[in-house]
Amino acid sequence: MARILVVDDEVGIRELLSEILYDEGHTVELAENAAQARAARLRMRPDLVLLDIWMPDTDGVSLLKEWGSQGLLDMPVIMMSGHATIDTAVEATRIGAMDFLEKPITLQRLLKTVAAGLARGRAPHPAPAAVPAASSATVALEDELDPPVLSTAPANEVPVTANGQLGSISLDQPLREARDEFERIYFEYHLVRESHSMTRVSERTGLERTHLYRKLKQLGIESARKRGA
Repeated sequence: MARILVVDDEVGIRELLSEILYDEGHTVELAENAAQARAARLRMRPDLVLLDIWMPDTDGVSLLKEWGSQGLLDMPVIMMSGHATIDTAVEATRIGAMDFLEKPITLQRLLKTVAAGLARGRAPHPAPAAVPAASSATVALEDELDPPVLSTAPANEVPVTANGQLGSISLDQPLREARDEFERIYFEYHLVRESHSMTRVSERTGLERTHLYRKLKQLGIESARKRGA
């Protein structure tokens, strides 16, 4: 799972990209202009940014240049536009953009480019500190013979039982179905906790209200809007 920032002034594009990326298991933050993008960049430290070129206040290329000059361009940035010229795309790449997506963006192209960006953006693991040979061999042997066991999990974690159950969720089913069960439990928990206030649930879960309503409908969860009908 990765933290992805989507910056686009078109609400339809933001919601579509958010839904696709969310379904892929990512955490998605949305911004409709450069001001919101700056705040989100500092707040969430995204693993990747999808940045529209043409925006009303500050265009994406200018924002990219600004981040580069401030030393904030430490994550892959993929530019998006339906009207950009080749020169604009080349300029963005020269400044530091990793790639360029032309609108309308196909699903296959989006997922392939995002996957490449996340793979490129992952920093290599630091080399392990030198240890005596005997100690290193002992650690490796212990890791091989003694993998993590369920009984060592902290008390506040839900253990996976021997028959493949994580709480009430069966792990012997397709990923999408297991994820739907988890999301159903997750959203029902927050709805009860926030007394079915969609505003507070939206803030708590980090989803826009429109996306939240759509997700609840998809999971078959009765929302506050329906309850009040």
